[in-house]
Amino acid sequence: MKKTNSNNGLRTEYDFASMKGGVRGKHAKRYREGTNIVLLEPDIAEAFPNDEAVNQALRGVLNTTRAVRGTGGLADKSLQPAGQRRGRRSKRA
Repeated sequence: MKKTNSNNGLRTEYDFASMKGGVRGKHAKRYREGTNIVLLEPDIAEAFPNDEAVNQALRGVLNTTRAVRGTGGLADKSLQPAGQRRGRRSKRA
C-alpha cells in the first residue's frame, strides 16, 4: 500500500518556511488585468525571429485592413470569417 504524501507531492527538501525573499501574489494583479499570450503554429513561428517581428507584421495587416475599409474597397463583413457573416445570400437560378 502506498503512503499518502501530506505535503502535496513536494519533496521534503523543499522547505518554503526557511526560504527568504518570496512574495505571495507578486504577479496576481497584472494577471487579473488580463493576459495576451498567443501560441503560434511551428511553421508560422519559423518565419518570425522575435516578438517585435510578429507585432510589426500584424500592424501591417491591420493598417492594410483599415486602408481597404476606409476607401470602400471591401465591405466590413467581407473581412470577417465566413461563419460570422450576416445578411442574405443571393439566390442562384
